[in-house]
Amino acid sequence: MSKSADEQHRLNGRCLCGGVRYEVRGPLRSVVNCHCGQCRRTHGHYSAYTAAARDDLVLHDDRTLSWYESSAIAHRGFCARCGASLFWDTHDRPTISIAAGTLDQPTGLKTSAHIFVEDLPDYYTLDDNLEKWPRGHAG
Repeated sequence: MSKSADEQHRLNGRCLCGGVRYEVRGPLRSVVNCHCGQCRRTHGHYSAYTAAARDDLVLHDDRTLSWYESSAIAHRGFCARCGASLFWDTHDRPTISIAAGTLDQPTGLKTSAHIFVEDLPDYYTLDDNLEKWPRGHAG
């Protein structure tokens, strides 16, 4: 039996320990890899984020969800128990970024770009054909 259009846009996700569980009930943007210093320090390497409309993100269990005000424009959601980085949220966008690795598989997502490549550290290079943006981009 095939999925309805509404079911096709539903994905579940969680942190490592399961203290934060969520569902996305709408389309997701392609994955963008961010190489900024904040993402590298948060994830231990670059980050891979997709994004959804804020109203499409439904938290089913947020007992261990904590927020860190990482800059004047955004905060980051993470699990206070296992440390998993889950969300990046700016104060002025209708969307919320979701760490792609926290989504249950299969996602059907593809990676489309690298951002903040001017902050690329010296221990890796980018040898793919994806778009590369020196800073962020409007996508």
